[in-house]
Amino acid sequence: MHVFEEIFAEVPDPRDETAQHDLTEILFIALAAVLSGAQHCTQMAEFGTAKEQMLRQFLTLQYGIPSHDTFSRVFRWLDPEAFAAAFGRFVEAFGVAARRSKPAGVVAIDGKSLKGAYEAGRAHMPKMMVSAWGAETRMVLAQTEAPGGNEVQGALALLKLLSLKGCVVTADALHCHRAMAGAIRKTGADYALKLKGSQPALLADAEAALAAARRADRAATEDLAHGRLERRSAVVVAAPGLAQKHRFAGLTAVARIEASRTAAGKTSHRVYHVVLSRRFSARQVLKIVREHWSIENCLHWPLDVVFHEDFCRSRKDNGPRNLAVLRHIALNILRAHPKKGPLSHKRWHAGWNDTFLLDLMTHVR
Repeated sequence: MHVFEEIFAEVPDPRDETAQHDLTEILFIALAAVLSGAQHCTQMAEFGTAKEQMLRQFLTLQYGIPSHDTFSRVFRWLDPEAFAAAFGRFVEAFGVAARRSKPAGVVAIDGKSLKGAYEAGRAHMPKMMVSAWGAETRMVLAQTEAPGGNEVQGALALLKLLSLKGCVVTADALHCHRAMAGAIRKTGADYALKLKGSQPALLADAEAALAAARRADRAATEDLAHGRLERRSAVVVAAPGLAQKHRFAGLTAVARIEASRTAAGKTSHRVYHVVLSRRFSARQVLKIVREHWSIENCLHWPLDVVFHEDFCRSRKDNGPRNLAVLRHIALNILRAHPKKGPLSHKRWHAGWNDTFLLDLMTHVR
């Protein structure tokens, strides 16, 4: 609890002086509840009531357990920037191999809509969070809300929160543009950005460079798992002059990836291109591209399937963003704990076993 208080003490209390419940205690109960399976503020209050005896071992709870309205008001009014900064301090304290200030390896950037977080009549415009994902450590490094649902602006803002020297930043074709390339290079990182028809001139020149190259590095992989056969091949060539011609900071090489998947007797094929700030080998490119997709499999999928994020209907003020940050904290805690097994099983055990819940909450390295 002492470490938790230190990390979140700088988050300003948005309530007036008549507020009864301590803010740090509210956040602690909320996090413990989410770790134990709670999905919304009503369940946080129910969790607190059910676990009051256990919580009183290290919380004062002078005015008892906060109501669901108190939890809701706190997360609606809480400064999201201050809460996100506290999340960063938490990653630094909780990181096993990577630190927020010193991430390593592939850092994947991608946005995810909070599909339940929309105002009445605006289901087509849900809130969106943009996350930086450490593929090597399987932890969320930082996140921010996309302003007005603009994922591009959200990604650019996210880069300012991280020191990425020595990393390789990956992103899909939406983020393959000059501003993104320049922002990544300013952090000291390299990039591998997927290139599609949204950049027709650059794509045409990349294809021409691949066709004209006399020397190219090639590699291929084949994987059979879960009844699927996946084949990937990559070819990488130098692309001199493209950086200057397209004002694309650091562009050094381009790659073409060909992928096929066979499952249930059906085969699908994909071909796409990647722009690179360093001439990685073809084998490295295949590894980088594959690691990028861990943000879908290891972050977005658990948020939907384990945390049921899309069913969260918090939509007022800062509630959606702050609760998303809380889920990211919980996900990092569950992944960092050495207990083997699926994330859903860890959440069940946290709800059933107070000793395991406390071990999760205190497992700071």
